[in-house]
Amino acid sequence: MATQVFPSYRIFTDATADLNTALQSGLPSIEVIPMEVQVGDAAYTYGPHGNLMTDAFYQMLREGQFASTSQINPQTYRKAFEKALKSGYDVLYICFTSGLSGTINAARMCIAELKAAYPQRKILCVDSLAASIGEGLLVHEAARLQAAGLSIDELAQWIEQHRLQVCHWFTVDTFAHLKHGGRVSAAAAAMGTILNIKPLLHVDEQGKLQAMQKPRGQRQALRKLMEYLEAGWLPDISRRIVIGHGNCPNTAASLADMITSRFPEAQVIIADIGPIIGAHAGPGVLALIYFGNNR
Repeated sequence: MATQVFPSYRIFTDATADLNTALQSGLPSIEVIPMEVQVGDAAYTYGPHGNLMTDAFYQMLREGQFASTSQINPQTYRKAFEKALKSGYDVLYICFTSGLSGTINAARMCIAELKAAYPQRKILCVDSLAASIGEGLLVHEAARLQAAGLSIDELAQWIEQHRLQVCHWFTVDTFAHLKHGGRVSAAAAAMGTILNIKPLLHVDEQGKLQAMQKPRGQRQALRKLMEYLEAGWLPDISRRIVIGHGNCPNTAASLADMITSRFPEAQVIIADIGPIIGAHAGPGVLALIYFGNNR
């Protein structure tokens, strides 16, 4: 009987990655660090053992509330990482993009302290330059390669080489939350709403959000998403294509049908976009994530 080889390191990510069952099934355990979300005047925790579910979160937004998020503090990182270190594992943390959050600074501060306390252990932090299910897809592929036998250093190098091939294209249904977060002006939001514009955005090479096009109506927005996929998808890296949605499953299913009709070899996963990104994009956000050459 063959001896099962267990990995000598643990992969960590944060709740921003929106990992669902399909993105974790059959892979080594991925440790997810929870994050704090405030909706209205109430504070919640999103992630493992948290008290905020995605459906309930979007229902509160649809009822007119707004949400904000907080960075992970160094103490939370220490509690998570130290458990693995004490058990004899090295740590590889794949972090929410530095282009949208400063939480990576808290992680690096914690890691510097832990390296001094555990000099025999290796602790690596890699900026994903990705968000939500884009980060989730990168973490999924990392876990798959860990299972295939890559060392912690080899895997960190692979992530840095391929993270800019994770293409994020998404559209929002309402301007309210972009306006509330200061990402669009009140005048632009009002005009966009009148014209039924579904702005098309992407995550750029610095891991920041950039507006690209202004399709009018949902049908045109879906066509634009498909155009980007057709132009840039690289199935040789991964056949996984992830559709993320903010409480709009029917729209996500429509996009999935379009993809499988055009690319029957694609492995399409539909996943919720959780509160960390949903707080800024609002209900109705729809994202298309794939490995490609047109980030």
